[in-house]
Amino acid sequence: MQLTFLGKETQGGGSPTLFATDRYTYVVQGWKVPDRTTSVEIPSGLLVYVEHGSELGAVLTDTGRDSFILSGAAVTDTETLAQMDIPGHETCVEVGKARKDGTNGTASG
Repeated sequence: MQLTFLGKETQGGGSPTLFATDRYTYVVQGWKVPDRTTSVEIPSGLLVYVEHGSELGAVLTDTGRDSFILSGAAVTDTETLAQMDIPGHETCVEVGKARKDGTNGTASG
């Protein structure tokens, strides 16, 4: 999968990042969520990088700490992971890209 960097929200020792893919999905890099290997926590500021006319095809759960938790497909492909710089306290997931008209892309590992 080919990634296109959209933006990064660096804060508190983390570097949550948003990428678009060539599969009409997003890869979201964020902080690991304990006991939830397919979830990441991201700062709310990262959402400004979502492409115009689309939104993340995932449920965002507000943490009450100016951040959200979202779940997706774990990214395990070594070529894809090699395109990112992921610190040990972070991970990434692939989520669908939803157009504002409700049409979705699908994350498929």
